[in-house]
Amino acid sequence: MRGASRVIDSMLSFLEVRQPVPSWYSGRLWLLRLGYYKLHREQECADDWIWIVDHTVQLGSEKCLIILGIRQSKLPEAELYLNYEDVEPIALLPVSHSNGEIVFQQLTQTVEKTGLPREIIGDHGTDIKSGIERFCQDHEQTCYIYDIKHKGAAILKRELKDDPHWSEFNQLAAQTSKKVQQTCLSALAPPNQRSKARYMNVDKLVKWGQEKLYCLDMLKSEPDDRFPFQQVDDKLGWLNEYRDHLTQWQDLIEVVKTAADYIKFVGIYHGCQIDLKEDPIFSPHTDRAKRVGEELLTFIEQQSLKAKPDERLLGSSEVIESVFGKLKNLEQDQVKSGFTAMLLSLAAVVSKTSHDVIQKALETVPTKKVFEWYKKNIGQSVQSKRKEIMSIVRKTEQKWDQNTTIFLS
Repeated sequence: MRGASRVIDSMLSFLEVRQPVPSWYSGRLWLLRLGYYKLHREQECADDWIWIVDHTVQLGSEKCLIILGIRQSKLPEAELYLNYEDVEPIALLPVSHSNGEIVFQQLTQTVEKTGLPREIIGDHGTDIKSGIERFCQDHEQTCYIYDIKHKGAAILKRELKDDPHWSEFNQLAAQTSKKVQQTCLSALAPPNQRSKARYMNVDKLVKWGQEKLYCLDMLKSEPDDRFPFQQVDDKLGWLNEYRDHLTQWQDLIEVVKTAADYIKFVGIYHGCQIDLKEDPIFSPHTDRAKRVGEELLTFIEQQSLKAKPDERLLGSSEVIESVFGKLKNLEQDQVKSGFTAMLLSLAAVVSKTSHDVIQKALETVPTKKVFEWYKKNIGQSVQSKRKEIMSIVRKTEQKWDQNTTIFLS
């Protein structure tokens, strides 16, 4: 936002236009006012809403339940890949503590905005799962769909967690990263692995292993002065012991990824598991991958039974994961200070943002409403608490200095 303010200043100067330049803080407030408007504007009550639900967390004990929504009648006719513009912000509900009962209450109060949803899609986080299942028990017309990507990650976690070869491979990759990061071989370093949801990103590490094995083979037959074979072999030669394992892991990952991508694009409907099984791209080769493939087909079939005849449900909640990434990118270092009013920017980046929408937002939402929402829903931020602690520390230091001066005099 500071960069945007400087760019506007540069452009106005270049065009010799004498206009005041908005500060970065003004831009921030405009964004929050837009988010507030989109979050609170009236939505049409209908029985075909799909709620995409998940928690986002930052520093501290607070959680925020995010509900994005799209109506079945507005789903893309071809591929079901959802963009930010396709979904509406339905609810941002920060709480200091969450469990199944709290999630159930949050879902229940959200019904007032859209009516009962036809589908709720999310992961199997303990409080999310418990709250949604109770909600669906009370409202039989609502079905709970388990996000296909999280299901795939859960299967990979089960398959790899107790695999000793996978554990050894991870450890050696981490050691290799440290060995080459300050050398001429830094370009060969393995990708950093996420500490959270790491089984949703194992494909990157396996791909790295296979690519570097190919690199070793090429350098052995066709030397390259930029990457001396002996040095590369000293650091990456251990990969040869995992050549067969990497092939098996890649086959396993491909089966999971293929199923997830397929359901993400076509959705959940009666017989979708048959269409997937008959698709040439779904072709596991190893016994392990074939077993996982059958498990995924059975899971998809169970999910498809929740759809009505000639009905298509959403099978992936990937859009909400992407929105979380966008929020963290906007907040940058502020993420380390817990939730702030910038949470409203999440609502601002989704749904369509036309000139009319911006005009209505700035005409109907004063800055005062943003501050009131922040005070009511978030309260004191972590950064504010840090300032209070530092104030106490400074006062204590001042008293200590005064007492020391008196004592010495």
